[in-house]
Amino acid sequence: MTQQGVRWSADQVLALAPDAASRKAGSKLGAAGPWSEAGSSDEGTVWGLCKGSGSKPYQTVVDIADAAGPAYKCSCPSRKFPCKHALGLLLLWAADDAVVPPGQAPEWAEEWAAGRRRRAEKRAGDVSGAPSGSADPEAARRRAERRAERVSAGAVELEQRLADLLRGGLATAEQSGYGLWEETAARMVDAQAQGLAGRVRELGAIPSTGAGWPVRLLEECALLHLLGRGWLRRERLPEGLAATVRSRMGLPASADGPPLRDRWLVLAQYDTADPRLTTRRIWLHGADSHRTVLLLSYGAAGRAPELALPVGLALEAEVSAYPGSGQPRVALGEQFAPPAPAAIRPPGMTTSQAAARYGDALRDDPWLESVPVTLDRVVPAPDGDSWQLADADEDAALPLTPAARSRPGLWRLVALSGGAPVRVFGEYGHQGFTPLTAWPEDPGGAVALC
Repeated sequence: MTQQGVRWSADQVLALAPDAASRKAGSKLGAAGPWSEAGSSDEGTVWGLCKGSGSKPYQTVVDIADAAGPAYKCSCPSRKFPCKHALGLLLLWAADDAVVPPGQAPEWAEEWAAGRRRRAEKRAGDVSGAPSGSADPEAARRRAERRAERVSAGAVELEQRLADLLRGGLATAEQSGYGLWEETAARMVDAQAQGLAGRVRELGAIPSTGAGWPVRLLEECALLHLLGRGWLRRERLPEGLAATVRSRMGLPASADGPPLRDRWLVLAQYDTADPRLTTRRIWLHGADSHRTVLLLSYGAAGRAPELALPVGLALEAEVSAYPGSGQPRVALGEQFAPPAPAAIRPPGMTTSQAAARYGDALRDDPWLESVPVTLDRVVPAPDGDSWQLADADEDAALPLTPAARSRPGLWRLVALSGGAPVRVFGEYGHQGFTPLTAWPEDPGGAVALC
């Protein structure tokens, strides 16, 4: 059951937008003008009719009580989730109880909501009633062994190719073009070593990318060599590091850690996409455990992932960790209440402590790009042609990543700060700090920066 008195903020609604265009279009529909017959129910359903270009208004309905995040249905032809009408309806609901009053859902909205509840109950029954040991463990073991043999063959081949590259000199990488790397990546895909394939493609993007590219290429080749050797000698590694190597190689794993129940604050949510897959990263902070964990959700063929948790909400749920030393990724387990606004803030650290934390994390995972960090009392400040987060209480600072400097979130952070210290959550690694969410020093809600 959702609480009618607990409304989301406009920022929390707009954090659900799949892109900037949807955010802008949804904001225009967040007023009463185009809407009619809007309402909300105690079960967490919000509905309304939105006037469009045609003769019939669009029927829009949102389930805000789903513990895995809101779900949407709209009769418009948009393939975005949520569409601009769903965003506009949620903005209307968040802002004005009089325009979206409590009431009985119309038949079309109730039918959709009831269907969702039936499917959820069926999935729960299927999981609880699944017979144990239905899979053939011996067949699974043989499949795992065959794949491991193919991955090992791919790792050996990659070692040979890296050795050829170094013998011929790094200048040959610039002359050969991207085709050499793509062909090598395809060989790793054939060997079912998806992790190696992805890192090889990243190598191919380094040559001719400005001053110092040979050094960067050599560093990444060394990390790739280390990963290949780690796989080939995985039996000699500590179990935690061996699990990290398997994960970096792209081998599937299940979340096998004991369930941890907590009230999880949604710190940040953002998507990355390639032509085949959209990956959504959701960072959570446990109010009692003080752990920062990562949820991953995927959407195929350009579709947005289903799991959506707006920044600033909190949900009471269990999570289970994936194997690997220091790995933050978890699987979302049983959820005991729908997400709701919360005043929780994660504790912060200094910029020096953040740098030390990243260094410590590299001992467990040398291939780690970044770690989640909450900085306390930092001020965004220009640094020549770049930007940095300067510690307000000590002579230290962290540079922002090139990607962060090109995003509009930087200017939201600068405006929020106004020269005063703020608390900032983000990802810190060898390229710098990427701010994702910020809080003013005075009491105030979270501001999403991504």
